[in-house]
Amino acid sequence: MKSVCFYFNIHQPFRLKRYRFFDIGNDHYYYDDFANDEIITRLAEISYIPMCETLLKIIEENGKDFKCAISISGTAIEQLQLYVPECVDLLKKLSDTGCVEFLGGTYSHGLAALEDVEEFIREVKEHDDLIRRLFGQKPKMFANTELIYDDDIASLVASMDFKAVLTEGAKHILGWKSPNYVYSAATAPKLKLLFTNRKLQEDISQNFNNTSWPEYPLTADKYIDWIASLPEDQQIVNLFMSMDTFGGFLPKNTGIFDFMRALPRFGKERGIKFTMPSEVVTKLKPVGEITVPSPISDKDEARDVSAWKGNELQNEAINKLYAVAERVSLCQDRRLKQDWKYLQSSDHFYYMSTKNKADGASHAAFSPYDSPFSAFTNYMNVLADFLVRVEEQYPDSIDNEELNSLLLTIRNQSAEINELNKEVNTLRNNILNSDDSTNAPKVEMLEIAEKADVEKPVSKKKVQKKEPVKKEPAKKVKKEAVKKAPAKKATK
Repeated sequence: MKSVCFYFNIHQPFRLKRYRFFDIGNDHYYYDDFANDEIITRLAEISYIPMCETLLKIIEENGKDFKCAISISGTAIEQLQLYVPECVDLLKKLSDTGCVEFLGGTYSHGLAALEDVEEFIREVKEHDDLIRRLFGQKPKMFANTELIYDDDIASLVASMDFKAVLTEGAKHILGWKSPNYVYSAATAPKLKLLFTNRKLQEDISQNFNNTSWPEYPLTADKYIDWIASLPEDQQIVNLFMSMDTFGGFLPKNTGIFDFMRALPRFGKERGIKFTMPSEVVTKLKPVGEITVPSPISDKDEARDVSAWKGNELQNEAINKLYAVAERVSLCQDRRLKQDWKYLQSSDHFYYMSTKNKADGASHAAFSPYDSPFSAFTNYMNVLADFLVRVEEQYPDSIDNEELNSLLLTIRNQSAEINELNKEVNTLRNNILNSDDSTNAPKVEMLEIAEKADVEKPVSKKKVQKKEPVKKEPAKKVKKEAVKKAPAKKATK
């Protein structure tokens, strides 16, 4: 019997307000509360709440024949508790059915797994504690931020007593192998690996409402037939999708909720079981070992971590942030710790991406900023104020001269980046408005302009870390893997 595991992911970052250089040291509140309220409330009304209600109906109609999993970050839970508490109540009801498994993950939906081992462990444990308090479950399965995974992360996850981890079924890792098996981690043989089936995911998330798709319309019986037609020995299909796909990207009038309700009935007819991932890894043995030497993720064409670490702007911001990880972990200021979580959200760095073509369009579609440079400038202004507050907590841990140098660097970078952005936009408009009859030279010149964006030198000067007085923090460990530049994305 084949098993299908549906994973519904909920994550929503806190939106930063427009924070200018002159705000540094004067304004310690960084968030656009109006935008955060509006976004999370709208998503809850059109997606999260109706999807949770649909899942409850499916379970009521099918009992134990339908089970699924939910992955939700700690910061997303905080937003729901603040703005849409009724959505959290629905999640609790789903947990109470015994048919929904909550996955382990990072509290802030951040990149600590790539930057700071100790911070990563703190994040995961804090997230586990929250899931246990709210939903009465101890997570057995782990799904990292954006399914980021490599061999080093496998060892860390295994050390925290997780039984299995879900990651992206990247072709450059699996090669000829199918994602529809259970595997084991090369660096932690007892840790089982589950890989997503991207094709079957995208058949729903991207093509369900695509009238030009050759298989349109997608019906529940057709979809179940495709799963049933997989080779008999391929026993597990993992489908990891953002919950806002249902009702958000695919509005209610597309019939997506009716489609989901019909799946268990056709699955039962074809001998397909909808189950929780922890049940699968308990019953099925690994068919082989998989090694992942460099980090992979479920974002962008390359399926690596270049969505967040692909240019100097992103790496500058990430390095400055995690330089103070130990000091923040030792402080007792509740507000400072809360801001630390929100500033780690991977979305902040996602907005700074300077990629072009399809990847660039995807980044731009989700960004609230006019350009990656605006995202960088705004974030660095906020981060500079945050570092001032860390310095106030540990006056001996950050040299004032170094901090002042950082503030000066940020101010100069802000001015330079704004000028560069104007020049690039002017060049781009001139190219697009030219009388050239062919598009190829324009595309080539645009790519040169984008390259100029990426190669703009950014100061590498960092705040020098000193140990807090009378404290002896655990040694900060940085993974060797992240010292290497991410592999370049192949031209599509």
